[in-house]
Amino acid sequence: MTKRLIQTFTFSLFIFILASCSNTTNDVDHSNMNMDEEQEVKAKNASNKDLLQTVSTEKLEKNEFTLVAQERKHTLAEGKEVTAWTFNGSVPGPEIRVQEGENVKINLKNELKDPVTIHWHGLPVPNNMDGIPGVTMNAVQPGDSFTYEFQASVPGTYWYHSHQDGVNQLDKGLYGSFIIEDKGDKKYDKDYILVLDEWMSNMESMQMEDENTDSTNMEGMDHSNMDMGSEPEDMSDMGTSEDANSDETTAGHDMDSMYDTFTINGKSGKDVTPLSVKEGDKVRIRLVNAGFMSHKIHLHGHDFKVISTDGQEITDPEVIKDELITISPGERYDIEFTADNPGDWYLECHGDMETSQGMKALIQYEDFSDENVDQPNEKENLPTFDLTSYGKEKKAEFSLDQKYDLEYTMDLNTVSDESGEKYTINNKTYPNTENIQVKEGDLVKVKLVNNSETDDHPMHLHGHFFQVLSKDGNPIQGSPIIKDTLNIKPGEEYVVAFKADNPGNWMFHCHDLHHATAGMVTQVTYEGFKPEFTPDPNANNKPE
Repeated sequence: MTKRLIQTFTFSLFIFILASCSNTTNDVDHSNMNMDEEQEVKAKNASNKDLLQTVSTEKLEKNEFTLVAQERKHTLAEGKEVTAWTFNGSVPGPEIRVQEGENVKINLKNELKDPVTIHWHGLPVPNNMDGIPGVTMNAVQPGDSFTYEFQASVPGTYWYHSHQDGVNQLDKGLYGSFIIEDKGDKKYDKDYILVLDEWMSNMESMQMEDENTDSTNMEGMDHSNMDMGSEPEDMSDMGTSEDANSDETTAGHDMDSMYDTFTINGKSGKDVTPLSVKEGDKVRIRLVNAGFMSHKIHLHGHDFKVISTDGQEITDPEVIKDELITISPGERYDIEFTADNPGDWYLECHGDMETSQGMKALIQYEDFSDENVDQPNEKENLPTFDLTSYGKEKKAEFSLDQKYDLEYTMDLNTVSDESGEKYTINNKTYPNTENIQVKEGDLVKVKLVNNSETDDHPMHLHGHFFQVLSKDGNPIQGSPIIKDTLNIKPGEEYVVAFKADNPGNWMFHCHDLHHATAGMVTQVTYEGFKPEFTPDPNANNKPE
């Protein structure tokens, strides 16, 4: 009798477990999910037959993540579906969030038809982990894997993206956010990440109409080389258009037709997931620009502080309101505010382009009455936030008048010849640009001068942070500015400084990757450094 009761109880327990597993929903948004959570969801959604096996084979150690590069259909907005390249099936890829000082392991699996890599944008990783094909590693071939391992040494807001043929692979969606939380950081009730981007939603329909295009080979298309007519052309022959009022810039003859959809976290307009808050919440919003255009962002209805740029803290930031934060390609800005004005309020992109209307997110208070229902106003004329005179002064690592081991000038320019427009550094294009050659421990000062007539150049240094010392000959006022990406507008001149404290070969390039592909790249190279890999001529390495 006892044996039969035990058997009955065991069988009932087994049935209960199966029923619990089969009742799990499959409608899960992985775009901002911690990878450990995602593995758990995958396990729950697996068939009952393979459940235990799935859990055992996919379970990862703490701070070990898997990113799978895959092609997937992705809906930007109602009626706008694209063939995207994704990490783990979503755009953006999964949020990776770790604690300062923790060791991180990321397994990249390539299920695409083209090689890929991952660059950890802004993170001072070891050189062999920087993910630059032909410079720090060979591109990961279709069907292959590569494991990145490094320490999360500096807290802040960062992001990751493919650096193989980046002008195309970023355009297709291969990016995600990477957050390192400060051990002593103040806690927020809500902590949101908003990844900004722009898309060509009509690319595939144009391919179908083009008799000279293989419509089955989307991976082979070079988005940077597309005229928005019918025939492909060299993107280096395309100028950069700028609307003086919108500050939205990119390479292209007609921005409205080239990039016709602006997105936040891979969605546009009403399809952007609202940001839910409760009255009294302390809210942090991390803004990441993964696109190739600058965007002016306005927070409605609230005072706020800009607390960091490129993940690095601003000293004693003051409260501001109704100022536009201009975020250039590759940059990050973190803002914080107290949810003290119940209602529905927009965070939106300002500009005169019709596409600007899609880049907006609604901040929704829980359980509020209808007294404050905000209306978008993307054309409202507002002042622009000035980082160079914000926050409190304090002693910094570098100054304009100290002694430097190396001083270097970068003349950034746009030039034309019989083959079209090129983007140059000191009148040369990569790989013929002159490297900045340093010794470990050197203090380096770099003057960045934009002599292009119409083109912005957001310059990004790999493997290091730099301090901004002056703009147009005027020393920085307010908080020291520490960055890894700095936008230089036509006619502007900045002086920056950094310490050569991370041996390797490091790219220093424009993060409008149309410009990088057309030449605006150089390298910081350390004396005596030898890469740990052998370049493979068959790897199809495309570092720009």
